[in-house]
Amino acid sequence: MKVVRTVADVALLVSRTKISGKKVAFVPTMGAIHEGHLSLIAIAKQHSDLVVASIFVNPLQFTSTADFELYPRNEDLDAKALNKAGVDVLFLPTVDEIYPDANYAITQKAGEVGQAYEGDSRPGHFDGMLTVVSKLFDIVQPDFAVFGAKDAQQLYLIRQMLLAQNPLGTRDPIEIIEAPTVRDAKGLALSSRNKRLSKSQLELALTLPNALNEASLAATRGGGPSGAYFSASSVFTASGEAKLDYLALVNPATFQAIEEGFTGQALMIVAATVGDVRLIDNRLITF
Repeated sequence: MKVVRTVADVALLVSRTKISGKKVAFVPTMGAIHEGHLSLIAIAKQHSDLVVASIFVNPLQFTSTADFELYPRNEDLDAKALNKAGVDVLFLPTVDEIYPDANYAITQKAGEVGQAYEGDSRPGHFDGMLTVVSKLFDIVQPDFAVFGAKDAQQLYLIRQMLLAQNPLGTRDPIEIIEAPTVRDAKGLALSSRNKRLSKSQLELALTLPNALNEASLAATRGGGPSGAYFSASSVFTASGEAKLDYLALVNPATFQAIEEGFTGQALMIVAATVGDVRLIDNRLITF
């Protein structure tokens, strides 16, 4: 695995690969690598000849300075895990490399969908996320980019951004690959934030997947969206300690809330705080 820290170096490695007719897959991360990230690498390897991963903790997508500072960082450990997983190139840029001359201008807007749910709880988060993802796409110029399904709203917005950008011809079209959510043995979605949970809080965090499971069961029994919502919200009411931020059923094609009588696949999305750690999860539910 080659480790590079500059835009010029990663661009050179990628261009050499693409000139020879080979495909490049990209997995952008913020580090704190876990099995969920490694599953993205495995999928990237299946679709390409060269896998580029990046680790960059983007200051523009944190609404809290404390959250940014608390975000776990261990470059050596992360690099070893990515190397073992088969990454070919690891891009480790500094903040100055991504935002030269301290130019932190927002260049991408998430729009109306970006202001709901996660965007409502974390104002400006998605604008910052899209800005850095677009910059990384410009730098790496991948054929494929792999993102996890757990961050459903993020994934939707990245796809919408590319739908607008790809026809412009400023870079070659990029195909987004959605990777399934990886869970632990008890069903908790893997997240870098889980490292901040105590043993008892890890048990409490299961409120999220348990709520999604109850919603799915309600739909399987013939219940509509309101019944599924009630079943999920009741799990949080019974818990009392996992503080619900939002719980919603959206159409995955539009990320708009569905109405009673909806038929087909909906996506239930949830966010809650356990201790001082904010967690998200989602599940497809068929009505």
